[in-house]
Amino acid sequence: MRFFSYRIHLLNKQAELARFCSNRELRKVSGLFGGDVVNVSGWRDEDKEGGHYRDYFSNATSYTITNYSGKKGYQNQDGEVFLDLSLPLPDSLPGRFDVVFNHTTLEHIFDFRVAFKNMVQMSRDVLIVVVPFCQCSHELDSFKDYWRFTPSALRTMYELEGMTIIYEASNQHTGAASYLFFVGSRKPEKYFGKMPPWKPLGKQCAWIGRRRWFGPLTYAWIERSKEGR
Repeated sequence: MRFFSYRIHLLNKQAELARFCSNRELRKVSGLFGGDVVNVSGWRDEDKEGGHYRDYFSNATSYTITNYSGKKGYQNQDGEVFLDLSLPLPDSLPGRFDVVFNHTTLEHIFDFRVAFKNMVQMSRDVLIVVVPFCQCSHELDSFKDYWRFTPSALRTMYELEGMTIIYEASNQHTGAASYLFFVGSRKPEKYFGKMPPWKPLGKQCAWIGRRRWFGPLTYAWIERSKEGR
């Protein structure tokens, strides 16, 4: 006999729900990747669920965080690297990491193509990127909000830099922000048969304009966990 417990997450639709969903996508794939991992512009490395992204990469041999200046920027932590993604990379960074991870930073960089290229150059193999497709604008004095991305844009960005998409996903909750979760690799053959099932994303946020919709500002996500048998 199996016993289950249930946990209810009340998530704000403006950002929390999309973050929550992208974290679950990362948990599906992060254990497949090892070696040297970097969280680019990762601030304190917090996943906003009370955990840290470092713990997602259970097979990493090293884990590094980079940050830029300003609020939610460089923390002067041990091993932290100061990095401005809009400038040419320091000589020490190209090819330094096996896995480069970046969560919702590209929309804040005006020259996002330069920033994306820099992250590709930092990686010996895998680049994991999360970007907003649909989200309220959000700015501070130290950073602005410039861009939103489509699946086709990300596919083209990876292709132009010589990477192959090996996984893509998004959240599609009515009235909520939507994040795109993409994984590309220089060595896609390594992951054939290992990645979770997926298919290329189609139309995003298809609910927009269908009807006048008024709904709650929060979303109740119910998780079931097996306790025993």
